[in-house]
Amino acid sequence: MSMFEVLRRFGTLALLVFTGAVLVFLLLHLVRIPLVLIAKVLEITMRRLDGFVARHASKPPAGPVNQFFHHPTVTREEAINVHA
Repeated sequence: MSMFEVLRRFGTLALLVFTGAVLVFLLLHLVRIPLVLIAKVLEITMRRLDGFVARHASKPPAGPVNQFFHHPTVTREEAINVHA
């Protein structure tokens, strides 16, 4: 069926509605492309950040974990400087 047959058979309004539907479909796909790209960039960034956090969280601590109490082995200098 050609465009002129559709126009003759269904009228101008049906042709305009169909054309509008096709244009909205194309517009939605054009809007979708940047959103998909943004989502892909966010996914890659979150994966890298997750790997970074997991690597650093799984390392053993470099020093004492409890900073409020001294280490059980006290050096001579520390024992001398105790004022009670």
